[in-house]
Amino acid sequence: MKEENIKRCKWVDLNSEIYIDYHDKEWGVPTYNDKELFEMLILEGFQAGLSWITILKKREAFRKAFDNFDVIKVSKYSEEKVNELLNNKDIVRNKNKINAAINNAKIFIKIQNEFGSFKNYIWGFTNGKIIKNTDDNMPTHNELSDTVSRDLKKRGMKYVGTIIIYSYLQSIGIINDHEKECFRY
Repeated sequence: MKEENIKRCKWVDLNSEIYIDYHDKEWGVPTYNDKELFEMLILEGFQAGLSWITILKKREAFRKAFDNFDVIKVSKYSEEKVNELLNNKDIVRNKNKINAAINNAKIFIKIQNEFGSFKNYIWGFTNGKIIKNTDDNMPTHNELSDTVSRDLKKRGMKYVGTIIIYSYLQSIGIINDHEKECFRY
């Protein structure tokens, strides 16, 4: 809910309830659930080259189109399902990104099998610690996102460049980049 006296990060569009809600309830909140970690990984990949608000507005349609981000189902999508997604006007219709989501689901499952969960894998990069903003200098990538990106690419994932991964790490709370003046800091 929009409250005028609450200080939020400067990037939040105060005229957008969906943006305010995302910022206030999700962004930077530590996420440990593999289903949610998968959803955010896929959404961050679809966001590449677009604004995050575009993805947020289409999020419910993405959930419906991608079987509520059930990683097993997504990993088994057929060419017929790809064509169905390409014809779904409610999501981002990009064949490369759709195919990457399917590919990444398969690799996500391999990582789960190797580490016991994706949570164990992704949080293992910081030994479970949250990296907190200390100076309001918001980079687009850092050493951590470079390392995670390299590892995911080595495993065969697509749309996991360091900038996408930095945004992903922010969204799942491994990196807490809320500004110092923000009530979520």
